[in-house]
Amino acid sequence: MLLFCMATLQVPAATQNTDKNKVNSTAVFKQEDKAAEIKFETTSHDFGKFSEKNPVVKCTFTFTNTGNAPLVIHQAMASCGCTVPSYTKDPIKPGQKGTIEVTYNGKGKYPGKFKKSITIRSNAKEHGIVRLFIEGDMLEAE
Repeated sequence: MLLFCMATLQVPAATQNTDKNKVNSTAVFKQEDKAAEIKFETTSHDFGKFSEKNPVVKCTFTFTNTGNAPLVIHQAMASCGCTVPSYTKDPIKPGQKGTIEVTYNGKGKYPGKFKKSITIRSNAKEHGIVRLFIEGDMLEAE
């Protein structure tokens, strides 16, 4: 009889928890509807040929927040020290654009072809990690 009473006491408690969970899961679902999304105009840039005399080249990648929540870039990390990215630090509102400027410095590097990557980490729901690529051909100074 003691077991029967305990089971009877647990059923209403479980029912109450289930009702609370339904309310909480609905609230969580509505919060998850809001998400940032990042869309780049292009994810690669070719500098072409440039001289070792002027070894510093720059390009700008432009992106749009196509989501419905503010987009935050957490990190932009290059594959080597000769490539330096800088990016929009403020949250980008839905529909707004942001930029990532990439500088390649070939000073002291061997002339020739190169290809570098920049990894972007953000709070975007679908594409939280994006890789950008730069490449070119630094010609020996004459």
